[in-house]
Amino acid sequence: MESLLISTGVVALTEIGDKTQLLAFILAARFKKPLPIIAGILVATLLNHGIAGALGAWITAMVDPSVLCWVLGASFIAMAVWTLIPDKIEEEETEVALKLGVCGGTLVIFFLAEMGDKTQIATVALAAHYPCALMVVAGTTLGMLIADVPAVFTGDKLAGRIPMTLVHRIAAAIFAGLGIATLLGAAQGMVAY
Repeated sequence: MESLLISTGVVALTEIGDKTQLLAFILAARFKKPLPIIAGILVATLLNHGIAGALGAWITAMVDPSVLCWVLGASFIAMAVWTLIPDKIEEEETEVALKLGVCGGTLVIFFLAEMGDKTQIATVALAAHYPCALMVVAGTTLGMLIADVPAVFTGDKLAGRIPMTLVHRIAAAIFAGLGIATLLGAAQGMVAY
């Protein structure tokens, strides 16, 4: 249950102000069709984070646990720093929706936008950290929806009212805390030997 809750919370916070949330705002403002946009976000996130979760589980199986703790700790700290860097979006990315329909376009845009994005990398790290990758994927997908569904329904109205800097700092603090805790656990493991 911890993996679900942490994954949900971290990704929901990380997603605020992220490129894909900005995409949700733009698509909602342009097409005014919330349900196809939400369906596209859901399917794209499940596919993308499913791949990321499988990669995280594979890494756990392939990498020595003592090395994995150090890599994960450093990864979480790197995610903390990356979270503080605001994302930008290119208008051309939303043009895909015109050719594939709102749902299909949203699916493609979100899937591609999530490749190598903070939330995808976070999903890989969390799936490597927690024993049940499926719970992590469920949590990260839920976190994406928690952040993006309100964006779809409110369009540009809500964007200016969210204190993005504060939200990014909270998410960065959570990632830093996970990183420090993981590194301390790795260091304790070295002392035990």
